[in-house]
Amino acid sequence: MTIWNALFYGLLQGIAEFLPISSSGHLALAHGFFGAETEGNSLAFDVLLHLATLLAVVIMFRKEILLLIKGVFSLLGKLFTGRLWGKRKEPLQFGEKLFFMLCLSALPLVPIALISDKVEALGAYRWAVGLLLVVNGAMLWVSDRLAAGKLTLENAGWARPFLIGCVQMFGVLPGISRSGSTITGGRLCGLTREDAVRFSFLMSIPAILGACVLKLPDFFAEGMTAELAAPCAVGSVTAFVVGLGAIRLLQFFAKKKGFTVFSVYSVLVGLCAIIADFLVG
Repeated sequence: MTIWNALFYGLLQGIAEFLPISSSGHLALAHGFFGAETEGNSLAFDVLLHLATLLAVVIMFRKEILLLIKGVFSLLGKLFTGRLWGKRKEPLQFGEKLFFMLCLSALPLVPIALISDKVEALGAYRWAVGLLLVVNGAMLWVSDRLAAGKLTLENAGWARPFLIGCVQMFGVLPGISRSGSTITGGRLCGLTREDAVRFSFLMSIPAILGACVLKLPDFFAEGMTAELAAPCAVGSVTAFVVGLGAIRLLQFFAKKKGFTVFSVYSVLVGLCAIIADFLVG
């Protein structure tokens, strides 16, 4: 792998991991039309890129993550002192509630992990990826035109995070954006656009971390070679910096503009992919 390859993949990872345009769909099309390797370059490189984007989320949402950490410890304290239920039950603090919400949202990902390899095989069909990108664009268009939500994470009920997690299951399809599906799920559940985006990013933490953990055995078996050190460093730094910018950009659109621009982009790329696949054969 060259430095330029690493720079390209880091850029693509940082942009498409967080913007609702599907990183898996773009990588599949890059492989299908241009012969760019999307898998097998280096497991170490892939894991480090994901960890770089995870670090970007941690930094941007450090306040919420600090509340989560405090919430976990306070929940343990309540559990061992009998203040979690019964007569001595105390109301949950926001950090404690947020922890439970993320756990509920992650539950639907468990069965999906068992069939992810089969679903990812769709990436070999360029027309299918294009069609899913069109669906992704339509999903964002609908999300943008839903009635303005009034719920925040602080006052949302317990069923909503699980429902958002169910919608997130579609994000495993190459062409359907994970962030786009979770944002749409949040909007369908009545969250404000800003809180739908906020919860989507927080949900990405267990999703990215879980994907990395599943690859750890192979990661340690493969190891890191000297010739991969520089590309891994360049790709990771690029993914981290671009990821920070992508998070800021999506927050801006959530607050000021809406997601129409991402909807139009996804539909255009999807239609181009379908037409190109028909012409190329």
